[in-house]
Amino acid sequence: MAQTTPGFVALYRRVLGLLRPERGVVAMLLVANLFAAALGYVEPILFGRVVDLLTGSGRAEPFDTTGTLLASWAVAGLGGICLSIAVAWQADRLAHRRRLAALSAFFEHVLQLPPAFHDATHSARLLKIMLTGTDHLFAVWLGFFREHFANLIALFVLLPLTLLLNWRLGLLLIGLVAVFAIVTGAVIHRTHTLQWEVERHHSDLAQRAGDALGNVVLIQSFVRLGAEVRALREVADRLLAAQFPVLGWWALLSVLTRAASTVATLAIFALGAFLVRNGAASVGEIVTFMGFATLLIGRLESVLGFFRALFFQRPALAEFFSVLDTASTVVERPDAIELPRLRGEIVFDRVCFAYRPGKPALFDLSVRIPAGTRVAIVGSSGAGKSTMLALLLRLYDPDSGRITIDGYDIRDATLASLRRNIGVVFQHSTLFQRSIAENLRIGKPDASAAELETAARLAQAHEFVRALPEGFETVLGEGGARLSGGERQRLAIARALLRDPPILLMDEATSALDARTEERLRAALAAVMRNRTVLIIAHRLSTIRDVDLVLVLDRGRLVEQGTYEELVRKGGVFADLVRAQHFSEAETQALLPLGSA
Repeated sequence: MAQTTPGFVALYRRVLGLLRPERGVVAMLLVANLFAAALGYVEPILFGRVVDLLTGSGRAEPFDTTGTLLASWAVAGLGGICLSIAVAWQADRLAHRRRLAALSAFFEHVLQLPPAFHDATHSARLLKIMLTGTDHLFAVWLGFFREHFANLIALFVLLPLTLLLNWRLGLLLIGLVAVFAIVTGAVIHRTHTLQWEVERHHSDLAQRAGDALGNVVLIQSFVRLGAEVRALREVADRLLAAQFPVLGWWALLSVLTRAASTVATLAIFALGAFLVRNGAASVGEIVTFMGFATLLIGRLESVLGFFRALFFQRPALAEFFSVLDTASTVVERPDAIELPRLRGEIVFDRVCFAYRPGKPALFDLSVRIPAGTRVAIVGSSGAGKSTMLALLLRLYDPDSGRITIDGYDIRDATLASLRRNIGVVFQHSTLFQRSIAENLRIGKPDASAAELETAARLAQAHEFVRALPEGFETVLGEGGARLSGGERQRLAIARALLRDPPILLMDEATSALDARTEERLRAALAAVMRNRTVLIIAHRLSTIRDVDLVLVLDRGRLVEQGTYEELVRKGGVFADLVRAQHFSEAETQALLPLGSA
């Protein structure tokens, strides 16, 4: 997973860019914030005018009366309160909507990423990135509309306008802000690298905990409880060791910001007294700038809170966007066609593929599989058997060559229409923590109860499902933990059969079954396989005697093909595999040509 280090401005712009779908609401909130910030500066000015009017100092305007000024002050104060309430009301709802939208977009994107990405990234880490990232997005959006935008307007637009009231006092305020900015920048620079290390430890902590929780039985069986807890504490200790220096620097900056309040008050009072004595300012102007200073300190503390929050959120947000920026290696073309129901003729045409450069998993694979053919793919571990099925499903794309079904290049088709034509039974049956019916309907969402029952009968699963207290509505444990391996595998087969696909891929689909159930299931599958193209990865060679074609792979190359009997008589790689599985000498010799033993 690529790691990027965007700057504050670039990251902030990207976070705010996710609000584009609701431009109208955003524009309304920005305008409301603009007026609220302006009204916040009007109040000290009116206060100063009242003081000048009451003390007789300063230069009163013709319309300056106590009643008028107080009424204007009340309007400004109440207007600011009303605008703040409206902003808070709408900002909360906007932030909640966009948080859920960002979470959904992240979830959808991750599910579309290829297996290679998921093999390299732990699911607990991804879950932490998704939840933490969207929580931080929510906080940034809410803070931006409630405080940050008004602060930016106050500091960069309204603060310079104080020069028009009294340029000397205005310069003093601007100088205080500049000092604050320099100190904050120094702290950020000092702690930048440390906080990235902290976030890495947070992700490691989530991954370690998720790994342990997903393997509780293994931990208990091998008496690993103490070791796993110690390992988690070690990660937590490293996290704290990296976090404490960062917290120390930001605590110091927080103290300095509070001290700025006292410094600003004393500086304005001292300079103001000097200016009043020399006739360069009125008492009301001093009061106004004291109000500005109080307002400014509040803004500065809010800005510090923003920088502090974004500083600590920045690595998690960058990690969130890093996942979003991860491009899938399997991209659907803009003009992809929708495939009809296919017959199932499959052609691998000079297909080459490697998971890593220099280590091909398949090399120059060419084979034609007629529609309705039952094909067994055999070979030693790492020969490329599962890779063939993965390429056919377009979990990966070939590095060269092409794969066609009924003459359609599968890269020209939509992924959904391609995969609707293919049913899959994996070697390790995967089930959700949902009801049996929901798990089966993954193959066909609109399947009726009768169709569920038919598929379960064909997969030899109906008997044990019916024996469960709630039948098809029984909720399975995580990964189907409440069922045996054989029961999970039978449900996986039923799920694939429910789709009624023209092409069926079976990766050692009967490996977890006992001999009696396997024999019953093979008889049932024989009927199901008629008029379908079936590709079977088989390690137990005794299960593939009845297939039409056997493909033998060795180190990514197709080295033999033919019927079971033909290949055994040939005495090549397949015959060696048969011998390795301890066929009886008499049976092997009966099939082998003379002199080949």
